[in-house]
Amino acid sequence: MIEIVRDKTVKSALYKCATGISASEVVEEFANVDGEMTLVKKKITRREIPPDIKAVKMIMDENCGALSDEELEAEKQELLKMLKENNFE
Repeated sequence: MIEIVRDKTVKSALYKCATGISASEVVEEFANVDGEMTLVKKKITRREIPPDIKAVKMIMDENCGALSDEELEAEKQELLKMLKENNFE
């Protein structure tokens, strides 16, 4: 059971890498003011991580062994669609 969940988690992460993701990071700076910790600075950084070609290749290599030409073309179109949805053309 754990192996199945781990496999799904890895595949999900691989697809995210293959299609690109958005990530945000919050950095908060606190200072001791009158004996009390007070938030003095908050910085939110958002960045776009582009698609990773190696991840796409891993997905294709995994699926290519048992797929026909028609199935490969459908997989290609699906990956291209995901890239367009995430604004990576």
